[in-house]
Amino acid sequence: MSHFTHIKTRFQNLFYLEKALNRLNIDYKKNTSSSKLNPSLIITQSNGYDLEFSWNDYEYELIADLSFWQQTYPIETFMDKIAQQYAGEVVI
Repeated sequence: MSHFTHIKTRFQNLFYLEKALNRLNIDYKKNTSSSKLNPSLIITQSNGYDLEFSWNDYEYELIADLSFWQQTYPIETFMDKIAQQYAGEVVI
């Protein structure tokens, strides 16, 4: 049984979020089926339990089943790395 976790972020700009993911070489795809204005970003995992940055009317939150986490880093490090790159993009 899946238990999805919604992780709050401060990512409000899709352009900067995409640039941060690109800088970290994290592959993703846009899902415009829910919203063309604020598409979600899907990070696929080989186990089929994908990660999703989804717009919640305020920010892009990360939705994931942490029981099936398959990223190189633990969730805290993963989010920190994205946040650092995102902040760098905002400043530039």
